[in-house]
Amino acid sequence: MSQEAKIGVIGGSGLYGMEGIENLRTKKVTTPFGSPSDEYLLGTLNGVKLAFLPRHGKGHRIMPTEINFRANIYGMKALGVERIISVSAVGSMKEEIVPGDIVIPGQFYDHTKQRKSTFFGDGIVCHVGMADPVCPELSAILYESGKKIRAKVHKGGTYLCIEGPQFSTRGESMIYRDWGVDVIGMTNVQEAKLAREAEICYATIALATDYDCWHAHAEDVTVEMVIAILMKNVDTAKGIIKEATGMLNSERKCHCPKALEGAIITDPKAISNETKERLGLLIGKYIK
Repeated sequence: MSQEAKIGVIGGSGLYGMEGIENLRTKKVTTPFGSPSDEYLLGTLNGVKLAFLPRHGKGHRIMPTEINFRANIYGMKALGVERIISVSAVGSMKEEIVPGDIVIPGQFYDHTKQRKSTFFGDGIVCHVGMADPVCPELSAILYESGKKIRAKVHKGGTYLCIEGPQFSTRGESMIYRDWGVDVIGMTNVQEAKLAREAEICYATIALATDYDCWHAHAEDVTVEMVIAILMKNVDTAKGIIKEATGMLNSERKCHCPKALEGAIITDPKAISNETKERLGLLIGKYIK
């Protein structure tokens, strides 16, 4: 299988494309888990093969709970992607993370209720490690890239992922603050879990757009507020991605490429041929 892309970018609200990508073409990818959010945009950026996917589809027509996360990540794997940079709008849960700032989270808390977060099941059991859910190498590069373009960027912290599509109630927001989380969003935790199972490095560029509704002196979050600040943040995110691609053409030295090693606990003899074929892209090097 030829490698059609080395780096994947998943764009969230406000990021539906990338300027500067050369040799552009689109590709529709089919997966055992259904259709991804949209066609993948393929090309080169700084000489590196890149695949871009709009998380919510063109025109932002897919709400967070409806996103087919499994198909999106599987599609990246099928294209040969080794590292995924995810871009996502978030609310700030800390005074020092000012709307307009960038955060590179190091942790996630999954507070969703209705989503499929694994490729496994139906006769095969796998338990990957998620103690450190983002790739340390990729996160460090994104942080350094942010500093190089003089963005106000924060490294680390916890991204709380809620179901949505509604924003938080004030009571919820205050409870989340007590939990000590740093930012709040609706999408990234499933991507992180599935990327780990697919042995793809994953990290998030979180674009702070508001203070949710906990802040006593700031307006409660609205779509209009989010979009206004988001447009400025998106340009910064694009700058970080362009800077980072020049640093991501090296061999991976992290543990992400071996995440499934020893994690599949089902006896290979008990796994059906249909399952082996369906998941062959993910498990083929471990189970024949």
